[in-house]
Amino acid sequence: MSSLDWLTARPVAHRGLHDAARGVIENTRSAVVAAIEAGYAIEVDLQITSDGEAMLHHDDALGRLTDGSGRLDGLTARELADVGFKATADRMMTLGALCDLVAGRATMLLELKSHHDGDERLVHRTAETLARYRGRAGVMSFDPALVAALRRIAPEMTRGLVAERHASEGEYPPTLAQAIRAAPHFIAYSVQDLPAPLPTIARHLFSRPLLTWTVRSPADRVRAARHADQMIFEGFRP
Repeated sequence: MSSLDWLTARPVAHRGLHDAARGVIENTRSAVVAAIEAGYAIEVDLQITSDGEAMLHHDDALGRLTDGSGRLDGLTARELADVGFKATADRMMTLGALCDLVAGRATMLLELKSHHDGDERLVHRTAETLARYRGRAGVMSFDPALVAALRRIAPEMTRGLVAERHASEGEYPPTLAQAIRAAPHFIAYSVQDLPAPLPTIARHLFSRPLLTWTVRSPADRVRAARHADQMIFEGFRP
């Protein structure tokens, strides 16, 4: 693995540089363009569709930020491409459309969402799409099984493990054995939980870059600067 300095060179805009008060919604074309124009790296979320496409969206169901209802994995990419984000002109994007939009102008961090059920379709589709992309991109997930699958499917692709000290809803802290099987090139860890053994060991003993999320306050910024190599931020401009 070549140097990963590119991974930590710029602050990372969480779900793009979104600002709902100005009509810029997370994980949309507008948020991605805003991040590129401001010179930041970009973090976005990916969900799988019923027909195996990777779509930009955090939630596994429509409704919080979008028109319509229903689970994303129960709808096709064509159906989701027509879904609008409330009070905006944005429509849901595929990973391929994101790659075409960014076109190497910013580093991308792609978080693979998971139900921890062994479904590897999102890994395969992401690896397939990024194989044709010439820009800088890292793929990460809370699910160590998906990171391990990426290691098997596309070992040369930059992969990361997202983690926190305590389980949140739908997520599970990785065990040491799971982390070893995933063999991540970088760690993305909750800023509220730093310092912690896993990221400290990965960073100092194994020289793995450490990103920290989600940095929102001055106190978070101090903690991130002290314990991590770069921050994933939202709600302000570093």
